[in-house]
Amino acid sequence: MSTEQLESAEQQPLLDFPLSRRGDVLPQECGWLREKAPVAKVRTLTGDTAWLVSSYALAKQVLEDERFSLKDTANAGAPRQYALTIPPEVVNNMGNINSAGLRGAVMKALNPRQQGLREVLHATAGELIDTMVAEGGPADLRAGFADPFSAALHCQVLGVPFDDWRRLMSGLDVAFMTAREPFPDSALNWYKDVGYFAEQLAGQLARPAEERTGLLGRFAGLKEADPESAHLTDEMFATVAVSLFGAGAVSTSAFLVLAVLALLQRPELIGYLRDRPERMPKAVDELLRWNLSVGDGLPRIALADVRLGDVLVREGELVLVLLEGANFDPEAFDRPEVLDLERESPNAHLAFGGGRHFCPASALGRAHAEIALEVLVDRLPQLRLAVPAENLVWRTGFIKRLPERLPVAW
Repeated sequence: MSTEQLESAEQQPLLDFPLSRRGDVLPQECGWLREKAPVAKVRTLTGDTAWLVSSYALAKQVLEDERFSLKDTANAGAPRQYALTIPPEVVNNMGNINSAGLRGAVMKALNPRQQGLREVLHATAGELIDTMVAEGGPADLRAGFADPFSAALHCQVLGVPFDDWRRLMSGLDVAFMTAREPFPDSALNWYKDVGYFAEQLAGQLARPAEERTGLLGRFAGLKEADPESAHLTDEMFATVAVSLFGAGAVSTSAFLVLAVLALLQRPELIGYLRDRPERMPKAVDELLRWNLSVGDGLPRIALADVRLGDVLVREGELVLVLLEGANFDPEAFDRPEVLDLERESPNAHLAFGGGRHFCPASALGRAHAEIALEVLVDRLPQLRLAVPAENLVWRTGFIKRLPERLPVAW
């Protein structure tokens, strides 16, 4: 970018961020931003300014450079995308959870190859479709399939009863709101779920070791046997569980809803996947690249002055990685506007982030989507959108781009 372009950009009114909340149409600003201002100054929901990074190369640089910090986005006084809905003391608690035993327990719980998990998910997907078919269409695929299926995965992984899924998912509507200012009952909502998981942990502790299940069962064993975890309270263990359930369930459900919507708008791809189930892993990877569920960018705080392209980002400034810019960048992906389930690309999409904060549950998320889509296209080969796409109602003020309902018929 030339000096004249930089000066012109500085004179332009700030672009308000986030962009469009529709999850089925690429925001029109993406191409312009990549070409004219790949590092653009924007105004966030809170009124703070941030640098919006929209090209693949620069997005990858931000995600892999440890001078851009995720942890420091929660600091008091830091510029924000939106107000914190997690109490600040909880952010501090998460920093205390660094024992090797606890880290190991979390990683084992997030392993999609753990015994019996895939079988449970296949069975659950089949039962949910049985219920939808029995009730008849049109049906809301989000409420009837995506939400409970995502909750089932995380209930199984954490070791809590699937019967509680509605209660747990309802808390996410508040936990992941994006508001201009903090609101008191966001903390009440958080601690309600912390209390639930603390009770579930107590229940696991009361069981014989051989009858304990999920991550909370592993936590119970750590409390009894691991001296490195002796300083961790039940509330800290419960905080980990709440965080994993919340971030995991809302992400997997939103991805699944938008992946299904993308397929419904291209019915030939449903037949393709039904005839070629072996292609499902590659198809999920392409759907992840295509997915627009992350509507607010990935935030980082600069820990030093860092040059990004032609822009010098100053220490303490907020940087937002625009995934729909990076994952649709023609410099990284051939014909990025085409949903190509046979795509072979030398570049990895950034749907799971990158660097030290690459999503630790990425393999679990892939398995979740593969099983869900495999069962859907097999059981409902005539699946179709039951309303015009332009009549879908898209949620505002939420961390994900998400339709309130996804009415389908078959």
